[in-house]
Amino acid sequence: MTPTIICEPLAATVGAEVSGVDAEQLGRDDKVAGAVLAALEQYGVLVFRGLDLDPESQVAFSRRLGEIDYEPGHHPVPGIYRVTLDASKNSSADYLKATFEWHMDGCTPLHGEPPQKATVLSAKAVAATGGETEFASTYAAHDALGGEEKEAFAALRVVHAMEASQRRVTPDPTPEQLARWRARPTSVHPLVWRRRTGRRSLVIGVQAGHVVDMDLAEGRRLLQDLLDRATAPERVYRHRWSVGDTVIWDNTGVVHRAAPYDPGSPREMLRTTVFGDEPIR
Repeated sequence: MTPTIICEPLAATVGAEVSGVDAEQLGRDDKVAGAVLAALEQYGVLVFRGLDLDPESQVAFSRRLGEIDYEPGHHPVPGIYRVTLDASKNSSADYLKATFEWHMDGCTPLHGEPPQKATVLSAKAVAATGGETEFASTYAAHDALGGEEKEAFAALRVVHAMEASQRRVTPDPTPEQLARWRARPTSVHPLVWRRRTGRRSLVIGVQAGHVVDMDLAEGRRLLQDLLDRATAPERVYRHRWSVGDTVIWDNTGVVHRAAPYDPGSPREMLRTTVFGDEPIR
């Protein structure tokens, strides 16, 4: 019998707080992991308050959700990526400033791999002010479109690029910065992702640069309008972190962003990434 976890919705279209399960169960019980995956499909974002997962337990739990990313992550535990603006703890900290804008991870992969299925994030230190993480459902964003919009947008394709996201925080890059951004491959994705389940979501976010075969300014206005509609305040769940919280989100159906915070803040999150298995199409 599938274990029961208790989910209390947090916002109108995204997010639920989970209770009825502890860190030990998450790390060892595949049936609990299955229940978590089912809830993630339904709610998009799951919040576990005060779970106090240690890094090894976080990796063990994440592995029960799917294959995880073991690329070096500025942390001694394989599978953990340290999210901090402290360059002494993460030499790629400058790139993280783009996470202050609404985005979806994995839209500009190095080798054409699908976007990651899920992200697990745990709070080890929090900012005194700012640093909240916001989420909005791109399934709900598509569902809210009018019939004519759904038909028209289903035919559109969008170019995604690291440069598009980085220019939002560094509008006047050095030649070296520009070269690094452009070394990352761009990707072209449908605006509407038709899922195996039959559901449809919008592939939007700051990384979406322009619409193929559309006037540049017109396409950017359309993408910004869709993002603004998707992330209207009544459609957003804003998580105010406490040390020990863990949040999981369905990266394929949710856009997210971090609220700005003092770069000198001790804020530190530990992230685990679960690989995706469904291409955008």
